[in-house]
Amino acid sequence: MAPVTSLTDQVHQHLANALSATLPEADADPLLRRSDRADFQANGILALAKKAKANPRELATQVVSHITTGDVIQDIEVSGPGFLNITISDGAITRNLAERHADAARLGVPLAAHPGTTVIDYAQPNVAKEMHVGHLRSAVIGDALVQLLEFTGESVVRRHHIGDWGTQFGMLIQYLDEHPGELDHADAEVTGEEAMSNLDRLYKAARKLFDSDEEFKTRARRRVVDLQAGEPKTLAAWQKFVDESKIYFFSVFEKLDMEIRDADIVGESGYNDMLDETCRLLEESGVAEISDGALCVFFDDIKGPDGNRVPLIVRKSDGGYGYAATDLSAIRDRVFHLKANSLLYVVDVRQSLHFKMVFETAGRMGWLNDDVTAFQLAFGTILGKDGKPFKTREGVSVKLEDLLDEAVQRATAVVREKAEKVGLTEQEIVENGRYVGIGAVKYADLSTSAVRDYKFDLDQMVSLSGDTSVYLQYAYARIQSILRKAGEARPLAHPELELAPAERALGLQLDQFSEVIAEAAKEYAPHKLTAYLYHLASLLTTFYDQCPVLKAETPEQMENRLLLVDLTARTLHRGMDLLGIRTPEKL
Repeated sequence: MAPVTSLTDQVHQHLANALSATLPEADADPLLRRSDRADFQANGILALAKKAKANPRELATQVVSHITTGDVIQDIEVSGPGFLNITISDGAITRNLAERHADAARLGVPLAAHPGTTVIDYAQPNVAKEMHVGHLRSAVIGDALVQLLEFTGESVVRRHHIGDWGTQFGMLIQYLDEHPGELDHADAEVTGEEAMSNLDRLYKAARKLFDSDEEFKTRARRRVVDLQAGEPKTLAAWQKFVDESKIYFFSVFEKLDMEIRDADIVGESGYNDMLDETCRLLEESGVAEISDGALCVFFDDIKGPDGNRVPLIVRKSDGGYGYAATDLSAIRDRVFHLKANSLLYVVDVRQSLHFKMVFETAGRMGWLNDDVTAFQLAFGTILGKDGKPFKTREGVSVKLEDLLDEAVQRATAVVREKAEKVGLTEQEIVENGRYVGIGAVKYADLSTSAVRDYKFDLDQMVSLSGDTSVYLQYAYARIQSILRKAGEARPLAHPELELAPAERALGLQLDQFSEVIAEAAKEYAPHKLTAYLYHLASLLTTFYDQCPVLKAETPEQMENRLLLVDLTARTLHRGMDLLGIRTPEKL
């Protein structure tokens, strides 16, 4: 189905034609925007008049004389020094809604004109370590951006750069070698909780021995060398840790209602074979230099407290590779093998300096350029109610699983309170509790600009009022209840009908869905979609109060209003789905 031309674009075209008819030589933008004084306001005539040395109000009057009202534009008037206030016809709004409603898959949202390939690096846990609240934002924001970009037509490659390499694995592998069977399972089916319990127990035992036994410490360090050299027995033991950790990772991401595919997990170890060549290319090009035995890249504008330049260490003086070598190798792989146009890193703001240096280094090498760009979406911190980084009472990071379980418990209690009224079964209560709880956590994260910190308050998150996912889910379920009660009546457009103010407001908001999707995807800003959806649900609440649907004055009015609420439900459903949040049919 052909994309729906938005009312904004239709009005823009009418104004552009009128401007061309008034001043044929001008290439003018009407500067159209939504307005509280009318449906739209055009401000571009003021700049055009200044350029043409004309009276702006007189010029605006001439432009209006070239516009035919009736079909799309119902009324247009000159305001102030030369603004144009524009009112859309009711028929145009209804026809627009009907076109969007007919496009069940995309609701009239067009694909991007020039889609490319974007690699999104997100959800990066560490092998043999528990995921804590600090891992939440990368996963939730990254997943929403994957969905948004794919919906616009972008080819998206997911990458989960897990921490699966490093010196701690020598300690773990040596301990496992001396205590065989620690990660074996009597049952082939092991839960994520059991997998993490095994890893946690083994890690603590290995660390205790490493800190207390110098001979074991020496053997563990030799094992790191074996691992880096690819010794088969050592690699097999390392693989056990990775596999056990993946069982745990997948269980946590399943709780988050998020798809993480094994093929997309390419950790630090995935670039080992490229590290030596990356260093060689950097050194031969002169971008990196040897300093105190280490291979470093220096930057004139990055200096330490002592005034000396702070280097990006690619290879350490002992021959080991730093994170920079891995990240630069990953860029090479993503640019030259995956053919990406854009690299997006959803990573904590505390790593901003590291990525600034990595990206600049890649730019000096020509791996990043005008055609291939890299961007770090540097997200802020999750805070507790006290405004400090979210910790337990003991001062340690909150386990992500515990946080998600508590959110589901709180949400299930809220759902249970309303269950009898809407006729939910126990199975539906449990299922909806999960959807509401996980949705609440995701929405709280996504409704805040990624760069900002936000306070984690479960009581507020699962509230039925305010800017929460529960409010949006309830709005969707309320519409489904109306549609079920409508019986034989079906949504049907009646462009001949006059619309009430609340109908017009809701209709005009639905028309903006395409624009918001494009903007949120382009700017990597899912919070713009959440703001749109909350405003849509708020307008729906006003509509309920002022415009009866099932008790409309005529059958035609009921059909028209059924069309309006059904499209609203579909838009809420699609928008929430792009954010990774479910919309229960009954709530």
